[in-house]
Amino acid sequence: MIEIERKFLVTSDKYKTEAFKSSEIKQGYLNSHPERTTRIRIQDKKAFITIKGKSSESGLSRFEWEKEIPVEEALELLKLCEPGAIEKVRYLVKSKEFTFEIDEFFGSNQGLVIAEIELLSEEDIFEKPNWLGEEVTGNNNYYNSQLCINPYKNWKK
Repeated sequence: MIEIERKFLVTSDKYKTEAFKSSEIKQGYLNSHPERTTRIRIQDKKAFITIKGKSSESGLSRFEWEKEIPVEEALELLKLCEPGAIEKVRYLVKSKEFTFEIDEFFGSNQGLVIAEIELLSEEDIFEKPNWLGEEVTGNNNYYNSQLCINPYKNWKK
């Protein structure tokens, strides 16, 4: 399956009042190589293993495969992950036929808030909420796998 998404920084917390759902996420990476990542994620009471391929030239699309696994197995696999973990709360905000996923990061990435929108094609047009800031699609620094290696707290601001 090909995932097509765009990423943006978020400029205010107004999205929280527009959210129809939120969930806690903890995840780690068995492999964080930019050409292929293997992620273990626990989201609320479910767990997943996800493999993602290298991004396209535009940074908008890449291969993604995901399978639900038992939470107990995910907890064991998290112990094998590379150093660094992602802790965040994900908020879902509807925008016409699309849904924004807004991730508020904690731990080593405290202060970072990123919105993602999954599209059906790279040409899709969508309404941009007023809390949406600079686009960072294709910027590897904002990939969760890279935030484990070089957390936001270490960035020069």
